[in-house]
Amino acid sequence: MSDRRATEGAFAPSRRRFLAGVGGAAATGLAGCSGAGAADDYDVGMTAVAFDPVEITVSTGETVVWRNTSSRGHTVTAYDSGIPDDAEFFASGDYGTTEEAREAFTSEFGGVIDSGENWSHTFEVAGEYEYFCIPHEQAGMVGTVVVEE
Repeated sequence: MSDRRATEGAFAPSRRRFLAGVGGAAATGLAGCSGAGAADDYDVGMTAVAFDPVEITVSTGETVVWRNTSSRGHTVTAYDSGIPDDAEFFASGDYGTTEEAREAFTSEFGGVIDSGENWSHTFEVAGEYEYFCIPHEQAGMVGTVVVEE
């Protein structure tokens, strides 16, 4: 019997080595399933009180996608005075001015992007665009889109 155990030990992989190899392969195979790679379908995330990243640079004609990655409701609202003169105003809820967006949010939570939802805007004019989240503006939830030719 002792000869048989010695022979099996010399040729058969140990259980620990086998499980370590299988465990490592499984962890590698599942790495993309955690949601960490999910950022590919949006450009700017919304945490509890911040846009992530705070500043993003795109080319003219590109669309920026915001995703609410937190459990709080957010908005994306341009500052009227914070966009290029000939640029189109943008706000989740499709309001025409900062004041309209503020009023809609205050009266009926207009423009809210709920958890897990996306909102997008295409930037046609080069320049800097400053924007904010209406309910979290006082907490510093502001961002910038830089659009280059």
